[in-house]
Amino acid sequence: MVKYTTTGDFMKRILIFIIVLISVFGSFAYAKQNFTYSTPTNYQNNVNSFDDREKILFIVDLSNSMNERITGKTKLQTALSTMKEILPMIPSSTSVGLRVYGHRTGFTPKQSCTASQLIAPIQPNNTANIYSRLNSMKAVGWTPITYSLKQAAYFDFADTQSKKRIILISDGGENCDESPCDFVIDLMKYRDDIRIDVIALAIGDEQANNQLKCVALVTSGKFYNANTAAELKNSLQDSLNLQKEVQGVILSK
Repeated sequence: MVKYTTTGDFMKRILIFIIVLISVFGSFAYAKQNFTYSTPTNYQNNVNSFDDREKILFIVDLSNSMNERITGKTKLQTALSTMKEILPMIPSSTSVGLRVYGHRTGFTPKQSCTASQLIAPIQPNNTANIYSRLNSMKAVGWTPITYSLKQAAYFDFADTQSKKRIILISDGGENCDESPCDFVIDLMKYRDDIRIDVIALAIGDEQANNQLKCVALVTSGKFYNANTAAELKNSLQDSLNLQKEVQGVILSK
């Protein structure tokens, strides 16, 4: 039997349908609001506090060959005098550090090939400390470049989430049983947050030069040949993006 609905029943059903719709959309809006605010309240603070500035680590060669002379001074004296000029140009807010290698010798090849030390941890307002520590060092040992790069990548930058840059100053290639080129090729397979600029200080060995060029190229860094103090200074200024001094003569009318 077919049941006929009255106008009143029909209006009641319409009203119930509207109430159900309001309830559904209200629940959806409430769920959407809860989803929006389910994001951690400190998320924005975390974004703002994330330091995206590069952290810079100098790695300086203190192997025995740094006692050789160029332009009247030893390579070490040239590096020290240049660093003395360059370091004060770096803003105090920039985090910088210093690792050296070859600053000590060992009784065994293993000891000489692990003679690498972070003598100034990476932090802001650190340039005076870097120069003071470097100025107290002697050049006496071998050239464990690969070991130094490993220490920098795995330990010196361990707590650093921002971009990282190494500025390697070396007067020769690796003389321990490793290859810095092979190491950075493997390193870049799983991380791309480290760039290495290399300054070859008066290196006459083509194989050593190529080895160091590879380190810079693979990490998207820059490679410089510096055979004089002036070239070393220009290389450092370019690597650090520092404003170069402009010298000129004022001519009277």
